[in-house]
Amino acid sequence: MKRIHYAWMILGLTFLSLLTVQGFRSSFGAFILPWESEFSTTRGMISLLALVSFIVYGLSQPVIGRLIDKVGVRKILSLGTLLVGISAILTFFVTSSLQLFLLYGVIASIGFGGVSGVAASVAVTNWFQEKRGLALGIITAGTSAGQFVLVPTSLFLIEWVGWKTTIVSLGIFLSAIVFPILFICLRDYPEEKGIQRYGEEKSEVLESENPVNETGAFLYVMKTRSFWCLAIPYFICGYTTIGLMDTHFIPFTHYCGYSTKVASVTVSLLAGFNIVGTVLSGQIADHWNNKKFLILLYVVRALSIVLLLIPNQPYFLLIFACLFGLVNFATVAPTSMLAVHYFKQYSVGFVLGLLSLSHQLGSALGAYLPGLLYDVTGNYNVAFTSSIVLLIAAALTSIGLPNGHKRV
Repeated sequence: MKRIHYAWMILGLTFLSLLTVQGFRSSFGAFILPWESEFSTTRGMISLLALVSFIVYGLSQPVIGRLIDKVGVRKILSLGTLLVGISAILTFFVTSSLQLFLLYGVIASIGFGGVSGVAASVAVTNWFQEKRGLALGIITAGTSAGQFVLVPTSLFLIEWVGWKTTIVSLGIFLSAIVFPILFICLRDYPEEKGIQRYGEEKSEVLESENPVNETGAFLYVMKTRSFWCLAIPYFICGYTTIGLMDTHFIPFTHYCGYSTKVASVTVSLLAGFNIVGTVLSGQIADHWNNKKFLILLYVVRALSIVLLLIPNQPYFLLIFACLFGLVNFATVAPTSMLAVHYFKQYSVGFVLGLLSLSHQLGSALGAYLPGLLYDVTGNYNVAFTSSIVLLIAAALTSIGLPNGHKRV
């Protein structure tokens, strides 16, 4: 009987880390109303917390990328999970918004940065020669699955036992269960198991993925059109997904007068289609032109947000959840594969870290600005309209990419 390649075990463990840690991060929107009440603060102030969190997360990404190159994926993923778990437990004892800013906005966000798409993408690159796009799609689906599982669970538990018991329970789960599994079972390279990468022939030579001169590599990457045509749309991607929707979609449903049950169903539907979309995007990225694929994804995302500008139409809300879900994280696989292709002679972790920094800075702005605009205007119309314009700009910028390859 043929043994299952250990690359699939690595994929499963990486999926688990993203599901639990990024799923917890995606549940931020569920805590907005309880935190407003607990700390007697405003929507804009809680959005500022999200801004700080995204900035810390984003700034950590190039550093995390270099650390991964030096100490390996195993330590970064497992210790990042532990840091988030401990931070969540300590949040139980927070008594002021300033403490919350320090604990969640800074410390936990460093942990989020460790358990990110950068580490996951490097793990896939290290372990997969064939079916790399599919593997990238599956690990990205881990974040979607976390949103699917933990956001509705958090909403339910907050309503049932309160936000403090909910967050400490998540922290214990991450620290006592997920962290040991990752630390014991993860491996950095196939050589540690005495095997080749999945789909790699013994005669093949591994690509060099470490730059000879880090400063020179950074300057080279910064000067290329390819990088900026990936980074600018990825900034907009972060603004419209993790920034705007993950932070403000649940409060938006409450603003529209929908019940917690309707909000939970809608978020679950969005996350479910997100899983389908990310897995399919990996398959498509293996076989189609990734430049054209990115353009299509940004256009479809813009069209989906138009539906939210139609007031008090629950059916449109559900259609939005399905359509936006399909394209939500689907940009990760083609963006990562194009980056590996364009800059394969340099550090994969470093380049992906720079792209992730761009994404998280967009997320930071997308989390903060809509909350500020809500305090000023009393609605989300300006935020949604600006997102549509930005997504069209992202599609146009992607046209400037060198022609994508079906496979990289």
